Amino acid sequence: MKDRKRLFKYFLAYVFTIFSAVFAVIIYLKYFPVESKVITEKKTVNETKLSETAIEDSIDKAYDSVVTVESYKNNQNIGSGSGFVYKVDDNKGYILTNHHVIDSADKIEVILSDNETVEVKLLGSDEYTDIAVLSIDKSKVKKVATLGDSDNINLGSTVIAIGSPMGSDYSGSITRGIISGKDRMIESNSIIAKVIQTDAAINPGNSGGPLVNLAGEVIGITSMKLATEEIEGMGFAIPINDVKNYVTYLEKGEEIKRPSIGISVIEASNKYSLYRYNINLDSNIKSGVVIVKLENGYSAEKSGLKVGDVITKFDDNKVTNISTLRYYLYEHKTGDTIKVTYIRDGKESTLDMKLIEKD
Repeated sequence: MKDRKRLFKYFLAYVFTIFSAVFAVIIYLKYFPVESKVITEKKTVNETKLSETAIEDSIDKAYDSVVTVESYKNNQNIGSGSGFVYKVDDNKGYILTNHHVIDSADKIEVILSDNETVEVKLLGSDEYTDIAVLSIDKSKVKKVATLGDSDNINLGSTVIAIGSPMGSDYSGSITRGIISGKDRMIESNSIIAKVIQTDAAINPGNSGGPLVNLAGEVIGITSMKLATEEIEGMGFAIPINDVKNYVTYLEKGEEIKRPSIGISVIEASNKYSLYRYNINLDSNIKSGVVIVKLENGYSAEKSGLKVGDVITKFDDNKVTNISTLRYYLYEHKTGDTIKVTYIRDGKESTLDMKLIEKD
């Protein structure tokens, strides 16, 4: 009997201990998470305020440098886009925009951030890179944008696009997004471009405007020309570091010189062109470019390439079509040497081709 009483006491003590522990946990969970939640909410609010302040500051640094660009031919408006002042000297300011915004124009005007309209001069433009440089009287410059470093960007970073979507009625419009892709290779109108991808809304009229980071620095030039039906909803910008390589030529009105190797080619995948030139390729050749003409004195002829050769690589880069051939060639300059991989009579070979000026 005594053993039963002792056992019962132990049981009650055990139950009481369990009950006390559960009660303590309930009390802890009831009060401490509330404190934690308050701290988290305060932190989130502070982070939101900080983010909004950073965005406002970055917009303020670049906003007044942005202009609406209006192009005319024979007194008819033929195009509208955006641009921004990126430099001033003793006499004038310099505006960057897209080539396709001012292409074929005989008169160009810009609308400043205070809505004043000013006629500007085209200094130089380049179709391949889709950039153009305009000049404006220095006294009309409101602000000069700071050019950033497009090699120093991170996926997920906040960016802001400033421009004039749908024309001057919506000038100075701002959209916000993130960097959703770096070093994207996209093809448009037989031109391949390396671009920054963003989910910030970019519409017709934004072309030529700045893509700005949270430091207020321009990291890219937005370009609607790069949008197609297949990639609708994505925004693209030309990396500003690529632009820096060419603006000095355009400021002086100089043509950007690119290497030419003296060949005419067709694409190996184009059956009609192959039939037209009476070229029969092995069935396993699905891509590349076929040489159909060689110019004497140019790099291709001097290196030993022949009509009928199928070029498949420049260095370690695959040449799949005419656009990729041009892109990887234009990454080089005169004096460089390219390792060319080609197929002749069904056999793959390589040779070194030095890029030279024509004799």
